[in-house]
Amino acid sequence: MNITLKDGSVKQYEPGITVYDVAKDISEGLARNTMAGELNGELVDIRKPIMEDSTLNLLTFDSEGGKHAFWHSASHLMAQAIKRIWPEAQLTIGPAIDNGFYYDIDLEHTLTPED
Repeated sequence: MNITLKDGSVKQYEPGITVYDVAKDISEGLARNTMAGELNGELVDIRKPIMEDSTLNLLTFDSEGGKHAFWHSASHLMAQAIKRIWPEAQLTIGPAIDNGFYYDIDLEHTLTPED
């Protein structure tokens, strides 16, 4: 199967290789910094298996899609941490936004920077 990268180069892989494994094949550093992939124009998780000839753009934090993927995941991690510390917390939504992320939380305790 042929994977066409953003720079126009074409690499051959067996079907089922993941976005992460393509990044790792290019370089360990790139794999560590890849937040998501853009596979045939669609934003995908790095664990996404590629099953057919495709175009692939590896997204790092320096790209809009990479930032969004990082912030989206970070909002969920923050929510999990809050629930572990304050199980009574009621979580609503926590999207990635243009310049970061947030989570709406109903909690008796007022969160501070120290928290």
